[in-house]
Amino acid sequence: MRKYEESIKPPIQGTIIDIESIGDFNNHYPDDDSRQYSDIQPVIFGYLSEGILVIYCAENKDEKSCLIQQIKDEFQQLPSPYYAFNSRFERGVLFHSCDMIINFECELNMMSREKKKYTVQSLGIDNYDDPFYDNGYQCLISWENGDIESAIKHNRSCLLKEREILRKRGFREPDKMIFNYY
Repeated sequence: MRKYEESIKPPIQGTIIDIESIGDFNNHYPDDDSRQYSDIQPVIFGYLSEGILVIYCAENKDEKSCLIQQIKDEFQQLPSPYYAFNSRFERGVLFHSCDMIINFECELNMMSREKKKYTVQSLGIDNYDDPFYDNGYQCLISWENGDIESAIKHNRSCLLKEREILRKRGFREPDKMIFNYY
């Protein structure tokens, strides 16, 4: 597993979380049902907290279980409040892949299904060297093809963009989610 870390100023209060993943959505369930995310597994876990940006990346499918254990270990020390651009995704993936219910207090999108790409453009936020220009699917393809560096760059840029979204327009209360197992 690969780890990337850098200092980021100014620090924020709490923790911004961003996950890159493989797998498909299970659209047989409503938007607020965690089972939509039951077939999705994290391959990259990034966070920005207390002036430090950290990214853990499984380098192949065999390392996913190591990443999941790392996520469980890291969350024990990450301060709240927790932020995400689409916290239903992070909450659903963490619930089904890591068996964790995380209370995200702060939603960075202003409405469900808002595209980060358009938010970044409308707020005049830098691309932060994102090789995929906010296209998470391209990150998935890159990771599956072994281009770990580009996948990490994408996650880094997502975290920095989300920090800027937080600074420029704040957050809202997250949409409700029902946590269901099969």
